[in-house]
Amino acid sequence: MAGEETGKKDLRMNSPMQPTAAKNSDGTILEVRNLKKHFSLTSSGILQKVVGWIKAVDGVNFSIRKGETLGLVGESGCGKTTTGRCILQLDRPTSGGVLFEGKDLTQVPERELRSIRPRIQVIFQDPFSSLNPRMTIGQIVGEGPGVFKLVKSGRELKERVAGLISMVGLNPNMATRYPHELSGGQRQRVGIARALSMEARFLICDEPVSALDVSIQAQIINLLEDLQGKLNLTYLFIAHDLSVVRHISDRVAVMYLGKIVEITGRQELYDNPLHPYTQALLSAVPIPDPVVEARRAPIILKGEIPSPLNPPPGCVFHPRCFEAKKECSQEAPELREVQPNHWVSCLRF
Repeated sequence: MAGEETGKKDLRMNSPMQPTAAKNSDGTILEVRNLKKHFSLTSSGILQKVVGWIKAVDGVNFSIRKGETLGLVGESGCGKTTTGRCILQLDRPTSGGVLFEGKDLTQVPERELRSIRPRIQVIFQDPFSSLNPRMTIGQIVGEGPGVFKLVKSGRELKERVAGLISMVGLNPNMATRYPHELSGGQRQRVGIARALSMEARFLICDEPVSALDVSIQAQIINLLEDLQGKLNLTYLFIAHDLSVVRHISDRVAVMYLGKIVEITGRQELYDNPLHPYTQALLSAVPIPDPVVEARRAPIILKGEIPSPLNPPPGCVFHPRCFEAKKECSQEAPELREVQPNHWVSCLRF
């Protein structure tokens, strides 16, 4: 695999779809409708009672078409990972819908979910803690197909494992090694092979390169792009590094305090950011041109991110917003299309 980025990915989806009300007939593989996940906060002592709710995800809407990559970005604690876990049904949502291939996973009983899970897989952030240290690489990659009986014999399983390990750029002889014998980048390749072993078509990539060196990050991103082209995979790519998201994503959704504040095509977002939060995030991304970098003024947001236990009234971003007006503290803006295929949650539009 190449050690450096070889150029930006060509956009296969020139017209980003609406974040809601998408029909499965137009190629939509996933639709998230008004998704909410609130965690209860209980008092200490013997007689525990609910004293508050942590609104980790609070009314999220978006959809993803087959074969595209949606980047989900935002600061730590904004609800990105919880959104991914709710899609996977690892955390059952408080309310809302998650439609995968037309079926609402929130209404599916746990027993039926077992038959759906192979088609939705996840690549975790930490490639070391996500792998069982007592299992060899071959056992890790082959566990899923064996449990779900996707192979008919031990020989077929061995051949399948060798093919998957080779597909992600590793030597098949590594099947006998243990996770601690591999580097971070190699372990993440194993995590990708494990996800592909179930013949998944939709992958949730939960910050898959944030724990890796920069040179290795480029290799893993290039690998994900190559696999997407070969296998027609669909990605929800969760990250906080906007430069990584720009390279791999077709569309980008910006999240703040449990809500989507802006969603549009990748190039449109970077060329014409409309929400003040998006503008602040992009102003913090360094530009590899010392002259341009010296001339521009980064946007410094005031204060800290409010607690999801007690989010501010009105627009959740208004306490830190440099464009805030009086009505921003009183009225919560809706996510609406303010330009063709460009959705923003802001009262200025």
